Amino acid sequence: MGTMSRMRSMAPWFMITVGGLFILFMVFSDSRFLDFARTQKQNVGSIDGQDISYQEYNSTVEQYRKNQEQQSGQQITEEQMDYFRDQIWDMMVSQKLVDKKIKEFGIVVTDEEIKNALLGPNPPEMLKKQFTDTAGVFNRQAYESALKDPRNHQIVVGLEDQIRQQLIQQKMQSYFYASITASDAEAMDKFVSQNIKMKANFISVDANTIPDNEVKVTDADIEAYYNKHSEDYKVENMRKLKYVLFSRIPSQGDSTLVKKNLLEVVNKVKSDTASFKSYVQSYSEQPYKRDTISIPNLSPELRNVLVKANKGEIVGPIPTFEGYVVAKLIDRVSTKNELVRASHILVRSTGNDAADKKKIDDIYNELMKGANFAKVAMEKSDDGSKTKGGDLDWFGKGQMVKPFEDACFSGKVGIIQKPIKTQFGYHIIKVTDRTNQSYVIEKIVNKVQISATTADKVYQDASDFSYVAKENGFETEAKSLKYNAIETPEFLEETRGIPGIGLNHALVKWAFDNKVGEISDVYKIPAGYVVATVSSVIKPGVKPLQDVKEGIKAAVLTQKKLEKALSIAKNIKKQIGTNGDASAAKTIWAAARVDTTNEFTTAGNVSNIGREYAFTEAAYKAELNKWTEPVKGKNSVFLIMVKYRTDFQQATFNSEKEMLKKNIMQGKKNAYIAQWIEQLKKEANIVDDRYLFFK
Repeated sequence: MGTMSRMRSMAPWFMITVGGLFILFMVFSDSRFLDFARTQKQNVGSIDGQDISYQEYNSTVEQYRKNQEQQSGQQITEEQMDYFRDQIWDMMVSQKLVDKKIKEFGIVVTDEEIKNALLGPNPPEMLKKQFTDTAGVFNRQAYESALKDPRNHQIVVGLEDQIRQQLIQQKMQSYFYASITASDAEAMDKFVSQNIKMKANFISVDANTIPDNEVKVTDADIEAYYNKHSEDYKVENMRKLKYVLFSRIPSQGDSTLVKKNLLEVVNKVKSDTASFKSYVQSYSEQPYKRDTISIPNLSPELRNVLVKANKGEIVGPIPTFEGYVVAKLIDRVSTKNELVRASHILVRSTGNDAADKKKIDDIYNELMKGANFAKVAMEKSDDGSKTKGGDLDWFGKGQMVKPFEDACFSGKVGIIQKPIKTQFGYHIIKVTDRTNQSYVIEKIVNKVQISATTADKVYQDASDFSYVAKENGFETEAKSLKYNAIETPEFLEETRGIPGIGLNHALVKWAFDNKVGEISDVYKIPAGYVVATVSSVIKPGVKPLQDVKEGIKAAVLTQKKLEKALSIAKNIKKQIGTNGDASAAKTIWAAARVDTTNEFTTAGNVSNIGREYAFTEAAYKAELNKWTEPVKGKNSVFLIMVKYRTDFQQATFNSEKEMLKKNIMQGKKNAYIAQWIEQLKKEANIVDDRYLFFK
């Protein structure tokens, strides 16, 4: 590779990513620019008083969009751009705040430091790779010549900026991470949780098995609990909104247009000598492929047409979950896998088998007298398929419980079978079709997407509602226009998404900047547009006792039951001693559970129990083959007998200790930086006016 080519191939690596170490990930989403002439503003927002112009923001979005598409090989769709823009905004906020702190801390990188990084004994690894041959030999002379070549001046400038940012980040790391450590004890805990395996027998007394009437909860108990746990009932500054959603979905006109365009394509295909494949390549939104598809994997709409089509016939456009489809039936092929379609009526098991059997027999007799199967299923079946007249659609072997499967695959088409029994109850089955054929097809797929005209109309409807609601009242206008006004649950100012609405930082900020009854402008969200009103302001404080009394009563009840369970477990331990027979536990408490675990570690999760750290920690410290004293868990009290536990390997721990400490340190560093940036955002004055520019 020539020197100039090498330098240019490195250009993507030079991209300035200020604060890149602090940005953990980016995902994506879409939007369209609202006629810029409609707004007087030139800035999309500000970060601690630093204005962010539309040009700066949009350029950054485009830069990262191109990078993302180059790396993934896929375009970011219209549906993805909103979320993508949010991620870029969040990244820019982080960058600006980190840059500000870098200046406050006085962190600088000199030209000499950059020169040493480039020309010192250990150049950046990414650069060295470009000048290393297949034998692994680094050509230093070619490397330095490329850096000094005037034709590479712009590339080198970009490279220097990149290195400057990396060195700044390294200095920031040193500044932050100086106090972060990982101890030998932490490494030991991690090693134990990964390597020490145990298996145990256990006896458990579940607090929930104790009847409510055996435990008394007084008002004094409730008040004492409330006073002791008042921190649990603190209320932070929160809001509730009422909103009207204007869904951003394709209109009937959008659907008709796609269908019309595909009809024109079909007419061309039928009058053209060119292959159907060439039309797929020209008009389909999905890559060309010739698929062999079984009936269950075809959309019902396409399936209903293909079963009647002739080989070579072109069908469609047909509306499916993928969009409108035009398909060419290449062939039908027989397979070894038989498929059936069946309907059924279920009488779900109630525990009274005689009554269940009589009920299903009565239904069967009704059908034998000529009653319509689908109608009876809708009226009397206990299965969810009743809404479709009992139809279960197509299925193959291995998808149903064995007795049901056997009846379906041995039954004749169109014959109502006598009732059979499965674990779910009694069934009457009617096989409605059977096949072993699959369909070889080629298809053109066009998704129905919202048009600019439809999107503009939806936005205009939202704008009109916002205007009249501000004049006449939110509830009044919503009712008058027959819009559904939905209220959100309470949410915090720090929330990243409003329940029911989704991600929109600007709307969250608006909610906390306004009082009850204020009505918003139009805000774009993933589902479309919303106009909102502040319906409730919840001020910080502690919830009154009367508001949380029932919840506290339940907590105290559980607490007292757990204490009673502890008392029962102590009696069991007294009865069975150190290594007695666990079955004796049931003579003291009939509901006691006697069981055995699979292998587990101190990480907390135990088969047959769940995540129970008290159990795993006690097991780790217990003597082998001896019952422990009662161990109080979250909802149960346990007696544990550890049957085996792998030995702690000191030599292995010594060899892995430093790596464990390094991993623990890295986890702490990542958490620290993430928390630090979130705190910067909380303390910063961030204005997000992007909703004025994009719709």
